[in-house]
Amino acid sequence: MAINLQKGQRIDLTKSNPGLSRVMIGLGWDPVQNGGGGFLGALFGGNSGANIDCDASVIMLGENDKLRNNKDVIYFGNLKSTDGSVQHSGDNLTGDGDGDDEQIMVDLSRVPSNIQKLVFVVNIYDCLKRKQHFGMIRNAYIRVVNPANNQVLLHYNLSEDYNGKTSLVAGEIYRNGTEWKFGAVGTGTNAASLSEIVRSFS
Repeated sequence: MAINLQKGQRIDLTKSNPGLSRVMIGLGWDPVQNGGGGFLGALFGGNSGANIDCDASVIMLGENDKLRNNKDVIYFGNLKSTDGSVQHSGDNLTGDGDGDDEQIMVDLSRVPSNIQKLVFVVNIYDCLKRKQHFGMIRNAYIRVVNPANNQVLLHYNLSEDYNGKTSLVAGEIYRNGTEWKFGAVGTGTNAASLSEIVRSFS
């Protein structure tokens, strides 16, 4: 049975699951259906006509939570890390439908020893031009699945009010000695693009 996390909680991944080396990180979200205006349209003041294109990415950090080079950013334009430990499923342009919108496979046993943390972020593509933000998104979550048996290990609903925020740091997987842990972060930021998020770690 999946463990449901609250913001700020940290939990063992590998210690609690002996033999676990590969995990699938699923991220999901749905656009708010506002029926072309009305109360929600007035409340959010956004562009309800365009699809909201959210992009999930992974930032692989070294010592002191610093990015070593841009090849350690895994996103729709760079689907696989150079060492092969992190692989992105590709871009979902709308967020419609049930289940994960984007998935990222991580082979923890292959993550280079100089990588200390994997940060999972979601941003809205072209958010300023489209006047979109995470107040226009609902049902956002991040979950960790054991792909060997499809068991959901952890689930974290991003249920805060992210009105006006244009990117989310959803969660992180980080080293703790010889083990790996997961942290439920759930922090909204005003970064307008992935490159802006990445700069905060450089």
